[in-house]
Amino acid sequence: MTLRQRVAHWIDHPLTQRVIIGVILFNAVLLGLETSQTVMATYGPLILLLDTLCLTIFIVEITLKLFAHGWRFFKSGWNIFDFVVIGIAIMPGAHSLSVLRAMRILRVLRVISVVPSLRRVVEGFVTALPGMGSVFVLMAIIFYIGAVMSTKLFGADYPEWFGTMGRSAYSLFQIMTLESWSMGIVRPIMADFPYAWAFFIPFIMMTTFAVVNLLVGLIVNSMQDAHNAAEVERTDQYREDVINRLAEIERHLGRLDRADGPKP
Repeated sequence: MTLRQRVAHWIDHPLTQRVIIGVILFNAVLLGLETSQTVMATYGPLILLLDTLCLTIFIVEITLKLFAHGWRFFKSGWNIFDFVVIGIAIMPGAHSLSVLRAMRILRVLRVISVVPSLRRVVEGFVTALPGMGSVFVLMAIIFYIGAVMSTKLFGADYPEWFGTMGRSAYSLFQIMTLESWSMGIVRPIMADFPYAWAFFIPFIMMTTFAVVNLLVGLIVNSMQDAHNAAEVERTDQYREDVINRLAEIERHLGRLDRADGPKP
């Protein structure tokens, strides 16, 4: 086994991955403590030292992965994600610019790239994006029609909610989320337009209960496909390991037979 293979075996070992997860979670706690002025006034130097130590561990991990896998490291989207997150943390000015300082919390997202079950969830969501695009187009059409109609129907009397296309679209989005839609918007409008429910109820049925649930169904289906693909990959890997072990046993038996030689 070459040095690269030994490093790859060590860095990909479950125990090493569990240690990295622990460092990520510990670093997340440190980044949260940095937002407390009281804690920083008392333990600021220690927290910054521990944060630097965590970042050093992440840099060493990425460096070892680059050494072990070479350019194949960048064939994995998760490796690229880790590389970008760590790159932001060590970028010049990251500790002086407030935006870059705040983005250090992105290190917590590395838990997703380390934990296989979380990776499958994200991969399932990403796989569902093409199908979700068609649903988003459908929702955009419904919102456009609803915004035009509500602006013409209620814009003159309720300009703060439906005075323009933009305000109408935002109000309809609030209604779709069911946040204060009845007492906050629809019932006041029904005081002047008793039949306004005939517009809002069908809109809620089409968006909240139909289109949104269609999005949920697409995501669940994609996650199930990702889970099945992972199971197939695990089964294929197990079968390949068994075949390799059987081949190794056969080679050992062949060497033993040749070592015994023909008996007189």
